[in-house]
Amino acid sequence: MPYEAPTHTVERSLRATTGAKIIAGVDEVGRGAWAGPVTVCAAVTGLRRAPEGLTDSKLLTPKRRDALALVLEDWVTAYALGEASPEEIDELGMTAALRLAAVRALDGLPVRPDAVILDGKHDYLGAPWRVRTVIKGDQSCIAVAAASVIAKVRRDRMMAELGPGTEDFAFGANAGYPSPVHRAALEERGPTPYHRLSWSYLDALPRWRHLKKVRKSEEAIQLENGGQLGFDF
Repeated sequence: MPYEAPTHTVERSLRATTGAKIIAGVDEVGRGAWAGPVTVCAAVTGLRRAPEGLTDSKLLTPKRRDALALVLEDWVTAYALGEASPEEIDELGMTAALRLAAVRALDGLPVRPDAVILDGKHDYLGAPWRVRTVIKGDQSCIAVAAASVIAKVRRDRMMAELGPGTEDFAFGANAGYPSPVHRAALEERGPTPYHRLSWSYLDALPRWRHLKKVRKSEEAIQLENGGQLGFDF
């Protein structure tokens, strides 16, 4: 299906209006999964012409996505990945876990970015980072699209390689997201150590409902009550 290629428009705008020189595109994968970490990639691309076919990872076939990720890992100026584990997601809630993973990714870059382009409408990163949120940034911004592809391929590969005891869950096919095979395995075997135990899917599993965790951290309670974590959204 035809799609419009991403551009450097947002980066150029940030450079012109803020003086930022190093700009990272940031995207996440795994937010809606039942199992596995949430993974964030931060990518710095400069203003070079993007590899052909670059777009939001969700619009690419797995084969094309894998091939493009190999190209991107050499093409980008720099990239780094950060994760928040299922245990951290259960303890903190998703918003705080996303911030944790994003900060880990940004801290992993060789040079601190002057600004960040964040996919979506919600700034889960906040101060002290200078953030520009862009809805569908993974389709319209080159750096965010690059981050999208690298994060998706890396997380999918990691989920496919999880250890013994996960074969029935078909993580190689569903990457920890809901699917008929995943649901059936949960009903029969219960959650693995890789599952998020605060997720509502456990409400529909009478045999395993007793395993559900309730977030009790101060940060999670603040978020659930509409508060903030000491940074601006």
